Amino acid sequence: MATFQVIGLFLLTCVDAFAHAVTQGDKGYIQEISGVHLLPFTYLGAKHMMTGYDHILFLLGVIFFLYKLKHIAVYVSLFAIGHSTTMVLGVYYNIGINSYLIDAVIGFSVVYKALDNLGAFQRWFGVQPNTKAATLVFGLIHGFGLATKIQTYEVSPDGLLPNLLAFNVGVEIGQLLALAVILIGMSYWRRTAGFVRHAYSANVVMMSAGFTLVGMQLTGYFVSQ
Repeated sequence: MATFQVIGLFLLTCVDAFAHAVTQGDKGYIQEISGVHLLPFTYLGAKHMMTGYDHILFLLGVIFFLYKLKHIAVYVSLFAIGHSTTMVLGVYYNIGINSYLIDAVIGFSVVYKALDNLGAFQRWFGVQPNTKAATLVFGLIHGFGLATKIQTYEVSPDGLLPNLLAFNVGVEIGQLLALAVILIGMSYWRRTAGFVRHAYSANVVMMSAGFTLVGMQLTGYFVSQ
C-alpha cells in the first residue's frame, strides 16, 4: 500500500508543481554567474532529478517489471543517453520547444509506460512496441523538456558547455540516487503477497498521474495563448 500512498501524494500535490521546475533561488544563481562552475551545476543537476517527479514516475514505470539488474541497467542507460543528448544539444544550439507542449508529451510518456505495463497494446492492437526504443525516444523527449526550461534562464555563454556537462553529470547522479530508492521500495514490495494483486492498480494510478500532467500542461498552454 506504500506505493499507492506515494503516487496518491503526487496526485494531491502536482497541481502546485511544474515539470522541470527550477527554484527561484537557483534561477537567480544561474542567471547571475558566468564562467565555469562545475560543482554548483553538478549539484543543480542532481537536485533537479531528485525532485523531477515526471522523471521519477517514468523510471518507476520502466523498472516496474524488471527483476534483473542487468536489464535495469540497459533501460536506465538508454533513458540516460536520450536525456543527456537532447538536454545538452538543446541548450547549446538553442533549440526551442514550447515548454507546455513538451511537458505534456512527457506526461504522456508516463501514460504510455503504464499502458505498456498493463499489456494494453498487446490486447488492443495485437503487437508489443519495442520497449527499448520507446525508452530511448522518451529519454530524448525528457531531455528536451529540461533544455527548454534552462533556455528561459539565459545561462551565460561563458563556460556554457562545461557547465552543461557538469549539470548532466549531476542529473545522472540524481537519477542513480532516485533509482536506488525506487529499487529498495520495489524490492520490499515484491516480497509481499500483495504485489501481484496490486500491480495492476498501481499502474492505473500511475497512468492517472500521467494524464493529470498532460491536462495541467495543455491547460497552461491554452491559458497562455
